[in-house]
Amino acid sequence: MFISSRLSMWRSFRYISLIGLWGNHMISLIQCKKDYKGNGFVTEALKETSIQFHKGKITAITGPSGSGKSTLLSLIGAMDKPTAGKIIVDDIDILQLSENRLADFRFEKIGFIFQHFELIPTLTALENVLAPLFVRKVAYNKVERAEMLLEKVGLFEKRNELPSQLSGGEKQRVAIARALVNEPQWILADEPTGNLDSKNGQMIYQLIDHLSKETNCGVLLVTHDTQLAAQADRIIEMKDGIIINDRGV
Repeated sequence: MFISSRLSMWRSFRYISLIGLWGNHMISLIQCKKDYKGNGFVTEALKETSIQFHKGKITAITGPSGSGKSTLLSLIGAMDKPTAGKIIVDDIDILQLSENRLADFRFEKIGFIFQHFELIPTLTALENVLAPLFVRKVAYNKVERAEMLLEKVGLFEKRNELPSQLSGGEKQRVAIARALVNEPQWILADEPTGNLDSKNGQMIYQLIDHLSKETNCGVLLVTHDTQLAAQADRIIEMKDGIIINDRGV
């Protein structure tokens, strides 16, 4: 018991020390795990994990369904809380934040891209990009910024069209513009090409790659597509809630 306790303390110290060495442009998970309880059973969605992600890099997270990929992403994006452990994002211990500050953190630090686009059907492309800013005070002109991003993703001419008037690839480009409208430090993309054909999937990946380099934000990309994953700076492979391979650190 004593040796186990000392080993746990050493692991925590080692990862906290690495935070100090690398500065504040990183995400650190320190001995994080996530369990789900129900019907008398405990499911270990994410087993004890310590890992870091660095800004300015694209990290692909791969593995079969149920391997813990989306759980890992939801913890980093503060959409869920771990059963145990710490999550440090750019020197912020997000588990210590109040609900209001957590909402501010997500707005200021994180941009989300989803497999099913999650566009509001009654809003135009421009209005969907603007949606994260509706109740926020910002220093820049909201409409000008949204229009600039739609131009970057090649959809300025379709800014007044509804999602129903857009193709799948176009919807995802609107979603990418929306993810970037708050100038985030990190993009969390959960199967962003999952509903697209290979040609559109490659185009979306290249767009994310280009925009992430232009803004120097970090990208965590969950994907089943091994060809897309191979283009990332780093590939993490998961299985049964465990990271089993980490290439290109």
